[in-house]
Amino acid sequence: MDLRTLHCRHRGSDERLDADEARELLAYLDPRWSLTDDAPAITAQITLANFSELMLFLQALAWISHTEDHHPEVCYTYRDCTITYSTHSAGGLTRNDFICAVRVDDLLRQYRETRPSDPA
Repeated sequence: MDLRTLHCRHRGSDERLDADEARELLAYLDPRWSLTDDAPAITAQITLANFSELMLFLQALAWISHTEDHHPEVCYTYRDCTITYSTHSAGGLTRNDFICAVRVDDLLRQYRETRPSDPA
């Protein structure tokens, strides 16, 4: 399954995944993503070079959220952030969460490929 070709579906069509389905879709994501123990959600810890780059990343994340109409919980400090996806209307994880997570993976891959290396 290529999550990159899918778009989020909403309101009644976003069926909650069982634990096996969630683990199966988790395999399509970067290893930074994990299933949370306390609630049905996926979460990723991300560290960027500095505050400015983190803010640019969060703006791009906001655009992904806007275009897919699916929004994560985000906590951040100077250059670190935690992103958590769960579909509140379904009471747990849906395919929408994984569709957005794979877009975050793509965004981070592009960031790492295009970021100038630090001077030695």
